[in-house]
Amino acid sequence: MKIVDVKDVQIADTPHKVAVKKLFNFEHATIVHIELKPGEALKRHLTPVDAFFYVLEGNGIVEIGKERKEIQKDQLIFSPAKISHILANESDDVFRFLVIKTPTPTSETKIL
Repeated sequence: MKIVDVKDVQIADTPHKVAVKKLFNFEHATIVHIELKPGEALKRHLTPVDAFFYVLEGNGIVEIGKERKEIQKDQLIFSPAKISHILANESDDVFRFLVIKTPTPTSETKIL
């Protein structure tokens, strides 16, 4: 058994310059915790693999390709590989979500 406590994981240095914590990584999936403060957003990017976003807290905006939706706690969003996407916090509260990439990428995310 492996237990990972989010508070014990250091914030990673990423091009997005927001609180990204890489929680778990193995050949079949990578799991990342992201916290966006009010006004913060991920840069538009492409991931080389499929990704799922699961909202833990707050409300946010997701854009995948040309679609834009408001999302909220306990929703799961699917983002297909190689389609540009962003997540943003346009609210006054914290927006926290998990990113599950499957399989684990063997190439880098491309910032657009």
